[in-house]
Amino acid sequence: MSKPEHEFHPVDTVAFTDCEGSVASLTERILAQDSRGNVTRILSFAPGTDTTPNGVQRHDFWEEVYILDGSIRDIRIDKTFTAGMYACRPPGMPHGPWVSEDGCTTFEVRYGSDS
Repeated sequence: MSKPEHEFHPVDTVAFTDCEGSVASLTERILAQDSRGNVTRILSFAPGTDTTPNGVQRHDFWEEVYILDGSIRDIRIDKTFTAGMYACRPPGMPHGPWVSEDGCTTFEVRYGSDS
C-alpha cells in the first residue's frame, strides 16, 4: 500500500509523538507512511537532547534529512550540522549519536532500497 494522499494542510495538526528508543526529548511528527515502512516525518530535538542511549544508528533503508532550524552535533565524528544542511544516507551508513544544545528540527524522508 502506498502513502496516503494528502493535499496541503497545516502540519501542526499532526501531533508529535515519542520516537523509538529511550530518549524522551526526541519526538516525531509522522506526516505520511505506508505499510512498507516508507515514512515522511518532522523530527524534533528539544534543547539539551542527547541520543547517546540510542547509540550509533544504522538503518536498512535510505534516509534523506534536511535541517529546518537549530543544530545537531554528531558525537561520533565531532561535527556540527546546522539549518539549511542536507544529508542523504544509504542503508547501513553509521550516524550519531547526536547532541543538540539549543534544539533542532529536521524534515526526513525514509524509504526502502526497492521503493
